Amino acid sequence: MLDGWARRHIDPLVRPAAAGAAQAGLSANAITVSACIVGLASAAAIANGWFTTGLLLILASRFGDALDGAVARLCGKTDLGGYLDIVLDFVFYGAVPMGFVLADPTANAMAGAALILSFYVNGSSFLAYAVVAERRKLETDARGSKSLYFTTGLAEATETIAAFALACVFPGWFPVIAWMFAAMALYTALARIILAARTFR
Repeated sequence: MLDGWARRHIDPLVRPAAAGAAQAGLSANAITVSACIVGLASAAAIANGWFTTGLLLILASRFGDALDGAVARLCGKTDLGGYLDIVLDFVFYGAVPMGFVLADPTANAMAGAALILSFYVNGSSFLAYAVVAERRKLETDARGSKSLYFTTGLAEATETIAAFALACVFPGWFPVIAWMFAAMALYTALARIILAARTFR
């Protein structure tokens, strides 16, 4: 829901860094992989109860996620780059809730499991829609130039990062945040399924 707004504010900050990275010879794929590694480090920090460190690493990881696309637009997008970006994004999205579960299994296990399930359902609805949209030659620039067809929704990347950040600031509230965001993700998936039924009929 907020990705378009966030993109308009973040892109001007990312462009100079992307130009510098491209001049230094850094590939978009290398940045994608590095951002995922930092994201996994954030999950490890959270699992150990280092929530402030986890938050800082989440923000660094997501900056890398914005940077790789900007570098790809400068140097040329590739199918492999688009593939890695999506796959490693979902690695990050699953790892952070797992970090909270490991930090306090008794309090967080059920909510964390529900959140990961909602990501699985929402992600599959997004990817399946993109596959069929590609086959039907549908195009959209609602989220800028992307390798896949991006459908918008209530729970997108910006909202996910905000939920993770909020949980790092208030770790005792993770179950409440996770249940609420899981509901948002499932609502987004349901809305996308309804959209598919109308569009692909």
